[in-house]
Amino acid sequence: MLSWLIVVVVAAAAALALLALLYALRSKIVDDRLLLVAAVLEVATLAQLVVGLVLGLGRATSFEKAVFFAYLGTVPFVAPVATLLALKEKTRSSMAVVAGGAVVVGVLVGRLAQIWYAGA
Repeated sequence: MLSWLIVVVVAAAAALALLALLYALRSKIVDDRLLLVAAVLEVATLAQLVVGLVLGLGRATSFEKAVFFAYLGTVPFVAPVATLLALKEKTRSSMAVVAGGAVVVGVLVGRLAQIWYAGA
């Protein structure tokens, strides 16, 4: 895994979580700014998916491949699903769902890094 890509994904997830929490506190609903941050996070997670697949399939050392690929395949779906729910609901609590989804992305990426570097 590329360390800088992990940092980018976690930073984008943190930015989305903070923005969603700010929106929840101000009782705002989804707007273009939030969708842009969610899109940046999605592009980063898709890049991580491609890089993880290429590097993971070519890796000679042993690591928990099944768990790694399961996490890797799940991460790109979390933020878009949370954002889609917020678009459908349009309430203050929907921003908490987006923030929670962003936190989940950060945790899953942290777990991906643990699995990757444990097998190094």
